[in-house]
Amino acid sequence: MAYDVREEQTYDAGDRAFFVSVRGEDADEITAYWKGLSDGATVIEDLGPAGWTPLYGMLRDRFGVTWVLDVAVEYNAG
Repeated sequence: MAYDVREEQTYDAGDRAFFVSVRGEDADEITAYWKGLSDGATVIEDLGPAGWTPLYGMLRDRFGVTWVLDVAVEYNAG
C-alpha cells in the first residue's frame, strides 16, 4: 500500500512523494523486514510499539524510498 505524506511533515515530491507500507502478521516478520531494509537507511521512527499496533517503524532506505512497517491487528469497533 502507498499513501500520502503525513500532515505534520513538509511535502517534497523529490524526497517524500509517497510511502510504501508493509503490514505483517507478527513482530518476527516485521522485525526481519526492518533488519533488511535498515541497512544503509535513515530511521525516521524507531521500530517499537505505537497506539494502534504492537510494532511500528518508518525509515528511508539507501535508495530514498520511505517505508512504513507495522504489525496488523484485528480492528475492534468497540
